[in-house]
Amino acid sequence: MRIASNATTLTPDARNDQNPRTTPTYVDAPFVAPRETISKDSIHVAKMFNKAEADYVKSQPLLRFATADAKGRPNVVPVGYEFDGKYFYVGSVKQKILHSTPKYRNVKGGNENVALVIDDLVSVDPWRPRGVRVNGVADIVTRKGQFGRGHYIRIKPKLSWSWGVTESRTKTKWK
Repeated sequence: MRIASNATTLTPDARNDQNPRTTPTYVDAPFVAPRETISKDSIHVAKMFNKAEADYVKSQPLLRFATADAKGRPNVVPVGYEFDGKYFYVGSVKQKILHSTPKYRNVKGGNENVALVIDDLVSVDPWRPRGVRVNGVADIVTRKGQFGRGHYIRIKPKLSWSWGVTESRTKTKWK
């Protein structure tokens, strides 16, 4: 497989580009298996993760949490979290810290659409990433959680994907 040195996959048109300012430098890259596609028929509707996904989610200490502000500018941060089987919760050791973060302000400001990824590498040789991705809606709740009583960002999953966690990729639409 030949790819541009900036690691973007080349299209046939890009390979034939004669403009020296835009002609990419080609490098040999290791073989990458074709991406598995998930058909519409393989999407299942559920109220929660399957057991392997739930065990994986509960075993990981961090997730990457993405929000956007009112102008659509993205913000993504690694955070500790809690998962109770239905919701993810993100808090802080101090309420003042949580209230000053873009993630809190974005959700409190009305942008409830969020995404998160929990992932790791099982192996680099052979390459074996695994993870769970979630699109959901967030709100601010008061609860007693891992940092005591206070405000937490609560994330309700709407759609989730996993790879490398079970024998096959999964895509779940949450009820």
